[in-house]
Amino acid sequence: MAENQEAKLSRCIICNKEFAAQELFPTALVRGSIVSTIKKSQPAWDSQSYICYGDLNRFRGEHVQDILEREIGEVSELEKSVIVSLKEHELISEDIQDDFSSRTLGTRLADKVAEIGGSWTFIFFFFLVLLVWISINSSYLLSTPFDPFPYILLNLCLSCLAAIQAPVIMMSQNRQEEKDRERSRNDYRINLKAELEIRHLHEKIDHLLLDQWKRLVDIQQQQMAILEDLAARKN
Repeated sequence: MAENQEAKLSRCIICNKEFAAQELFPTALVRGSIVSTIKKSQPAWDSQSYICYGDLNRFRGEHVQDILEREIGEVSELEKSVIVSLKEHELISEDIQDDFSSRTLGTRLADKVAEIGGSWTFIFFFFLVLLVWISINSSYLLSTPFDPFPYILLNLCLSCLAAIQAPVIMMSQNRQEEKDRERSRNDYRINLKAELEIRHLHEKIDHLLLDQWKRLVDIQQQQMAILEDLAARKN
């Protein structure tokens, strides 16, 4: 039993460690673009050996980084996070709403003021208050109005309201802009990873087609040899 278990172990050509067969990948099936990246640090690359998935994912990440440096230039921290997710096979999408759900009292108040101040309900209520204020102070029912024309107290209240409401609404808008920027960064990471995965998928399909074509040619050559052998026997 121990002999069978030892027979199933193979050695990785990169780290030179022994792994089980299911933990190794045949080097003959590694795509040529990644092989060129591996040969930069491993000149003794052998196409008839095995490589462990940890080293393979590491070289895949280096290959992606080389592509980004050639096409984009300097790789930013945002793009490095995409490379790490490709190496580790991790999901990169996240729910931005959850990150902004934990709000302080000030931010909740600012959002509520912006929500109310930007509604038709507030506009109608505001005009109603103005109409009532002007009507009461312009009516002859009051011998001494508390805010006679030209309504200096009303102007003061409106100025104070505008002075307070404007920065509060700007606070809410700043939070919304921060949320939009984070959502844009998240979308960029997802789109970049999807583009790289699609590119790898195309290379993998091309590699599989080429490998199948070689196998078909080899089968055809074997069939031709068998037919020639049968023809020679008949003669």
